[in-house]
Amino acid sequence: MWVIQAPQIIQPATSSAHFNNSPKPPVCSLSLNPSITSPKGDKNKLIQSFCKKGKLRNALQLLPHEPKPTQLTYELLILSCIRHDSLSDGLVVHRHLVDDGLDQDPFLATKLINMYSELDSIDNARKVFDKTRNRTIYVWNAIFRALALAGNGLQVLELYRRMNWAGTRSDRFTYTYILKACVASESLVSLVEKGKEIHAHVLRHGFEVCVHIMTTLMDMYARFGCVSYARDVFDGMPTRNVVSWSAMIACYAKNERPYDALELFREMILETHDSFPNSVTMVSVLQACAGLVALEQGKLIHAYILRRGLDSILPVMSTLVTMYARCGKLELGQHVFDQMDKRDVVSWNSLISSYGIHGYGRKAIQIFNDMIRHGVSPNHISFISVLGACSHAGLVEEGKMLFDSMVKEHRMYPKMEHYACMVDLLGRANQLDEAAKVVENMRIEPGAKVWGALLGSCRIHCNVELAERASKRLFKLEPRNAGNYVLLADIYAEAKMWEEVKRVKKLLEASKLQKVSGCSWIEVGRKIYSFASVDEFNPQSEQLHALLVQFLTEMKERGYVPQTKVVLYDLEEEEKERILLGHSEKLAVAFGLINTKNGETIRISKNLRLCEDCHSVTKFISKFTSREIVVRDVNRFHHFRDGVCSCGDYW
Repeated sequence: MWVIQAPQIIQPATSSAHFNNSPKPPVCSLSLNPSITSPKGDKNKLIQSFCKKGKLRNALQLLPHEPKPTQLTYELLILSCIRHDSLSDGLVVHRHLVDDGLDQDPFLATKLINMYSELDSIDNARKVFDKTRNRTIYVWNAIFRALALAGNGLQVLELYRRMNWAGTRSDRFTYTYILKACVASESLVSLVEKGKEIHAHVLRHGFEVCVHIMTTLMDMYARFGCVSYARDVFDGMPTRNVVSWSAMIACYAKNERPYDALELFREMILETHDSFPNSVTMVSVLQACAGLVALEQGKLIHAYILRRGLDSILPVMSTLVTMYARCGKLELGQHVFDQMDKRDVVSWNSLISSYGIHGYGRKAIQIFNDMIRHGVSPNHISFISVLGACSHAGLVEEGKMLFDSMVKEHRMYPKMEHYACMVDLLGRANQLDEAAKVVENMRIEPGAKVWGALLGSCRIHCNVELAERASKRLFKLEPRNAGNYVLLADIYAEAKMWEEVKRVKKLLEASKLQKVSGCSWIEVGRKIYSFASVDEFNPQSEQLHALLVQFLTEMKERGYVPQTKVVLYDLEEEEKERILLGHSEKLAVAFGLINTKNGETIRISKNLRLCEDCHSVTKFISKFTSREIVVRDVNRFHHFRDGVCSCGDYW
């Protein structure tokens, strides 16, 4: 029979470091019978039993009646607080632990730090660490992990310096958390150099044989875009597992090298016989197929996913939706989504962004509203997707309403990416003054994405004054990004300010930066072919140029005027036209016409924004050849059919 005991005031035990000096509040205790609650009995096993059975409340009610709680008792209580996601109970357990004089136990300090990390109370985690005098490597690792997960990378690196100075040796977990801290930093400055220092520490202390550390090292380099460093680490690994293979494939896929990602995946299939690609691997491979608009490759990967039974895993299916959409087959992406038994916010986001990049802004908004009606709350990515859809479709008022709803309806403060979307939305619509006001009124410091969106809008509408203002900020924020210099030079060239064009080019040369060359890909016969601008190495180069010259002659007779303003050189018009003819997407279109059957859709992807001249030429070719040509540039899809583009010349 349950017996309710009267509240008792328990005086705290003397402790050298108190978490809270106030006395414990009265505790109303429930027990099975009076004899169990007697202060003479050992309650540790019963408290532990309650914890194991998920009865945290009963365990806490019994805790004041145990004069000497053991380390195991407190460990199970702390774990129970995590399982119940209860910060308030965690604070109670912590106070009892301090009062019982166990606050200097490094094992329990580690558990407390982990608890506060899991319960999103990083300040309390740091307080536990600061008050712990006997800091074992496990205590250090716990605070490193907690701070890295909270995005406080700079604090981790500073504490790591202090740990080394104190003479505590790192273990394999230490390096993992420190490397993650390099990419989890709240700093706007890249910490890749710090990452290289950690790499040197790893090699100096003989941890290069640890697969987990080397895989984390690869991931760190990948996040900073240092693909060659990541590949060097991968090639130097004495042993590899499915995680390390997947990390390198993901590195290629996320750093605009999708072709290399697919090649490495094929190598993985051929070389590894004891481990199979997992769901993480397949997500990266699907992203690579999407990056190349490799529809047939994507279908083969889809079949592999079905054979391996990975079609029940939500991230895989969500990426499959995105892959089909980014390969120009929006209807297949919709079909995959419709067939999913379960859908999370990521699945909905995939579908929203899919319609967005195809220019179906209103449909994207409809899906966004459907998601909410189905009881799925939007997250930050949901708003990035739907605001991006509004931008591509020119839905300015709708975008403003959605942006305002973040705080008013969903209690979600905009992040950098959301402001960048709004600047892009307004800028594309030639509302540059209002876009500039958004930047001025931001509640956070504008970052490179925001200024980049403003500079891109200035490129579309040739606003020199605002472009100079945006580029000045970008040169400070991203001194190694050649694209910002190129965009400014584009704007000067369109304004025929040739001296300024020369000045920007000199800045590029002085910084030893190189413009990213235009590159296009096309899939023919399940093979991927790539084309660089002014590609002289393709075996069909002469044939491709001859076909383009033929089209050029016919187009001029029908009113086509080459858009030579996109050429950043003060040259004769004839020479500019020759340069335009060598653009990678034109070469890919010509290759597709020569090597595919009549009536077959030509699908191309490009690593940069589609230039005005290529856009105009592709419209002409789609009409002359009665072919549908699908081009995905860095921003969106263009469906060319009968001389018309789906973007309505708004991109």
